[in-house]
Amino acid sequence: MKVVLATSNKGKVREIIELLHDREVFPYTDLIEGFDIIEDGDTFKENALIKARAVYHALGDSEAIVIADDSGISIDALDGAPGIFSARFAGEGASDKDNLFKVVDLLKEKGLTTSPAHYTAAIAIVSKEGESCVHGWMYGEVLVEPRGENGFGYDPIFTPDGYEQTLGELESSVKRGLSHRSKGLNLAKILIDQIKFLRSK
Repeated sequence: MKVVLATSNKGKVREIIELLHDREVFPYTDLIEGFDIIEDGDTFKENALIKARAVYHALGDSEAIVIADDSGISIDALDGAPGIFSARFAGEGASDKDNLFKVVDLLKEKGLTTSPAHYTAAIAIVSKEGESCVHGWMYGEVLVEPRGENGFGYDPIFTPDGYEQTLGELESSVKRGLSHRSKGLNLAKILIDQIKFLRSK
């Protein structure tokens, strides 16, 4: 049973493969040529499903199970921004650092050094059995001083509840137990196993 990831983001691919280590998992770009997917949904769930559907149909393999993740950070002091625009907050083609420093600059403009924030991960699953989507969340706060080189995205400015270190400083094994994506993927694994069971009958 082939599980295909509807992403070419190397950080996400690495993290998802680690979390689904006991399953046969491929980034879709290992199987077909990469293509642009227009994420024009209004929620993480809608965008995750758009990506999963697009890759499932492009593969042309009815036996594949496609997983798509749409995730981002929502910051209270910025009225929930960047939210679904987390990956392109500083504009199309922006780097992780560009996005991170736009958040930092906006918080500094407000005279803030911290703000409550949370990550959301929507994990969509599309297969011949149908479509579903599960979510995971991680709560904490953002800082205006980045710390640590571990991870990607906004990790260097986010401290999870109960920790003083940022996600950029925490060990990967600790992050896996906390992360919004791991929480969502743990639920997704249950659904994948149900599909596997149905196909084995």
